[in-house]
Amino acid sequence: MTRPFHAVTTVLYAGALATVAFDAFGQGLTPLLGFARLAPVPLATSVLNVVFGASPDGAAYLLHMLAGLVAYPLGWLLVARPVWRAVAPGLHWSVPAVAYGVGLWIFAVYVMAHLIAGNPPFLGFTGITWVALWGHILFALVAAAVIEARLPARARSAARGVTA
Repeated sequence: MTRPFHAVTTVLYAGALATVAFDAFGQGLTPLLGFARLAPVPLATSVLNVVFGASPDGAAYLLHMLAGLVAYPLGWLLVARPVWRAVAPGLHWSVPAVAYGVGLWIFAVYVMAHLIAGNPPFLGFTGITWVALWGHILFALVAAAVIEARLPARARSAARGVTA
């Protein structure tokens, strides 16, 4: 398999698994346990309404899916992962993945929900705020785990005698 194709399929695979984990946690498990239910599609609808003045049927769902399948895993691969390797390469990948999840949470509940959609900052620090925090951390851990397993660092690959 060619390297670019492998990288693309890895991002999509990581995004698919992480999005399923995020949605299963935030829309299934947490309400089942008596906690708040995440509402990423209504948030995306609000954002689309503010930015474009309308949200056609299905557009918010597609925005949520594209963010989870492509944008957020690419954020790990192209931004968070290189920063981690430059700043603290000795850390296990799970530590910067948790930090990336917190960053995704800030982006979702402060930037998108508050600055763009006009909701209270961090959604008023209600139950959904904390479910969203753990959901974004879970997303980042799953996405990073897939990417780290399928696209190992060159140094680790070289140490094992694998050539890229």
